[in-house]
This record gives sequence, C-alpha cells and structure tokens, in this order.
Amino acid sequence: MQIRPATARDLATLPDIERSAALAFRGSSQQAIADDAVSPMEFYIPLQTDGLVLVAEDRQLIGFAACQACADALHIWELAVRHNRQGQGIGGGLVRATIDLARLRGLPAVTLSTFRHIAWNAPLYARLGFSEVATADLNPRLTAIRDREAVLGLDVAARCAMRLVV
Repeated sequence: MQIRPATARDLATLPDIERSAALAFRGSSQQAIADDAVSPMEFYIPLQTDGLVLVAEDRQLIGFAACQACADALHIWELAVRHNRQGQGIGGGLVRATIDLARLRGLPAVTLSTFRHIAWNAPLYARLGFSEVATADLNPRLTAIRDREAVLGLDVAARCAMRLVV
C-alpha cells in the first residue's frame, strides 16, 4: 500500500470510498450513517488543490484523508477506508501521514471530530495518541464544527473533538 497526495483525477473516487466506508456503521449505535449522503467530489477540490487530501492506494484507491489547514491545527474533515479493506491498518497509516503533513506545514496539532464510542472512531484515534477535547475547552473553530454537525442531524452528544499535539 502507498499513501500519496491526491491528484485531481482521484477526486471522483472519494465519494464512492466514503459510501463504502460508511457500511461499517450498519448494526452500530449510529446505523443511520450507513445511509447518509456523502460529501460531493466538489467539497474536496480546494483541499486537494492545497495538497491536503491524501490517498491510500493498492492497485486502486482504497482510502483517503481530507484535511484543512487552520491557524491552530490541521483538521481532518474525513477519513475513509473501503469497507472490504478496513481493519488492515490503512486508516492508521492515513492518520500517521496526516500527522506528518501537519509537521511539514509547521502546524502545532491535528484535530478532528468523531464518534466517541464507535471502535474505529475515537478509540482508534486515542490509540494513535489523540486526546478528547472537553466541550468546555472547545475553541471557536471546534465549537463551530460541533454546531454544524448538530444542524446536519448528527448525534452531537455521541461525538467528541480530538486533538493531537505534533
């Protein structure tokens, strides 16, 4: 498996990967995610143009991480691995590549928002060194993300922001 920056041609595949990855939510406490809409390809264009979409490839694209550079951190908006390739360390590899990208960009941290009790969400990130940010300690950017998630209908009580100092 190789992790590399996404090309413009890669972007059309990202919604399919995200849709496949969401199948893991079937049977979980957040089952509705499996049938939710995914981000359109257009969402990823400015992130890819800025060099902030990484793809995992093994004869085909099997996963990706899409990030945004913010003043205080590199924020992971989406991390997805094809359902049939989950549990093989691909997501962890993408997270480590994202951490390296934050360091290269001179950013002090990596942040994300995720489900607190879904095994491949917050527990995975915790194993990779991320810590939960208490709701009272959310900065305005992370608070805005939480507010946006509520508008989108996500169960914000089941979600948390996480941060890793790089």
